[in-house]
Amino acid sequence: MSASLNLMKLCVGCDDPAELAAWQKHRYGGGPARHVTRMWPKREAELLNGGSIYWVFKGVMQARQRILELQEIQGDDGIRRCALVLDPVLVRVASVPRRPFQGWRYLPGSDAPPDLPAGREDEPNLPPDIARALAEMGLR
Repeated sequence: MSASLNLMKLCVGCDDPAELAAWQKHRYGGGPARHVTRMWPKREAELLNGGSIYWVFKGVMQARQRILELQEIQGDDGIRRCALVLDPVLVRVASVPRRPFQGWRYLPGSDAPPDLPAGREDEPNLPPDIARALAEMGLR
């Protein structure tokens, strides 16, 4: 799935898509997950037109979740933040290497990796260094 506009974000605290899916299921009970960010995307309408957040694990983009809505929340510190409300389904995508970055970045649909074919989404994850090497060669 490649909408016209997506986000990409480093996944900190989880080593792979399976770990992220398990954490979100535990935290949100299988319902929509939320990721809170400081900045509100200026291109909200484009993101909500079928966009996803693409997760980068240890330097390799490996999964995505569809963005369902953006919610304004305010922390105890009084600062306005954006909660990205995400489809609970984590979709595995073809591995693509990504250099570290802070925050999130826009990802045009034309640059988004394709979803893995049916049946491959449950394959065990390769070690990050192998996945990154294969992705750099265009083999995964």
